[in-house]
Amino acid sequence: MALFLLKKGRIIYMKLIYILLLLTSSYLSTSTIIYSSAYIDVINGKVINNSSIVIENNIIMSINSGYISVPKTDTLIDLRGKTLMPGFMDMHVHFGGEYQSKAKRPIKVERETEAILATAHALTTLKAGFTTVRQVGDSGLVAISLRDAINSDYVKGPRIFTSGKSIATTGGHADPTNGKSSDKYEYPVAEDGVINGPYDAYTAVRQRYKDGADGIKLTVTGGVLSVAKSGDNPQFTFEEVDAVVKAAKDYGMWVAVHAHGAQGMKRAVLAGVDSVEHGTFMTDEVMDLMIERGTYYVPTISAGEFVAEKSKIDNYFPEIVRPKAASVGPQIGATFNKAYNKGVKIAFGTDAGVQPHGTNWMEFVFMVQYGMPNIEAIQSSTIETARFLDIDDKLGSIEVGKIADLVAVNGNPLKDIKVMEFVEFVMKDGEVISID
Repeated sequence: MALFLLKKGRIIYMKLIYILLLLTSSYLSTSTIIYSSAYIDVINGKVINNSSIVIENNIIMSINSGYISVPKTDTLIDLRGKTLMPGFMDMHVHFGGEYQSKAKRPIKVERETEAILATAHALTTLKAGFTTVRQVGDSGLVAISLRDAINSDYVKGPRIFTSGKSIATTGGHADPTNGKSSDKYEYPVAEDGVINGPYDAYTAVRQRYKDGADGIKLTVTGGVLSVAKSGDNPQFTFEEVDAVVKAAKDYGMWVAVHAHGAQGMKRAVLAGVDSVEHGTFMTDEVMDLMIERGTYYVPTISAGEFVAEKSKIDNYFPEIVRPKAASVGPQIGATFNKAYNKGVKIAFGTDAGVQPHGTNWMEFVFMVQYGMPNIEAIQSSTIETARFLDIDDKLGSIEVGKIADLVAVNGNPLKDIKVMEFVEFVMKDGEVISID
């Protein structure tokens, strides 16, 4: 009998402990509630008025009509009078620096300096409302290391998807020895991101995988800012691009290609790349191929506009670069307009690092200027980019169950897209980054 009572007492004791733990957990589990007088439903392309958004940890738990009461244990963020949107995404950035004129440009930038600059530029970008970015190309492991540091909460910055070092051919746009005296460097090999032939392609991709890259960046044509005469000549054979794509897909990596000239783009699209960056001299044939194969276009209009404007300034660019900058800039806007009207899938991207970081918002303005409706420009940087990255189950829209990446601006961007400059609230992963 005594043993029975002892066992019963233990059971009752354990139940009491369990109930106490539940009550404690419930008490400690506080919520953040956002009052929104207007948020943009990017899935349906409309504005939802007067809502209360409940966030627990980093997840949107509920969206309620009207303004609900807020318990004393919860946190209220009142964003009435502002327009709330999902966190923006930029699919083409370079955090390691910013382009400078010949007069201001340092003779060399050490890798350590690049890392410091990248950390600062990442925070600037996050405060501008861009909670997710794709870093497509740097000089080494800077972006990969920065991504890992942000994920470990050592520093603040956007969520980063990165290609690591770009892959080029000898003398190509991303060959790190371009413009250097031949007695000042060791000849780069595939592990360094310089390939010549399909066999090298596999080595280069596998090295990027070993480095921890999320994807691959190829420079399949010449570049505007590279010290070379042509900005649009093809620089990879089809067989080389095809080998890169096949190797990348084996490792679950996406492939983005820097491309200005049509022939390089055509080879890349036929090989199965995921996105074409810049696409300056894209032809109808290439557009049709991209539509057929679902290839995304990342236009970077703002970079084109920036270099075109700077090309008017004496000694801003090297003389071999200046005519390329002058011609490419205006063309990108016209190409964007044609690609949009044809139905090419478009993901928002700026090439920030050519122009100053934190000015990413200008891409919205140029997209609208060249024919895209305001709502579609916003969608291109939210739900469309999330689909492109295959993370639309977690990010890209304000919906129950999704991660709380949120941005608020003062004004209505559906009426005036220029208000995207004035970001007054940023939340990433449920954490408030900035609020004005």
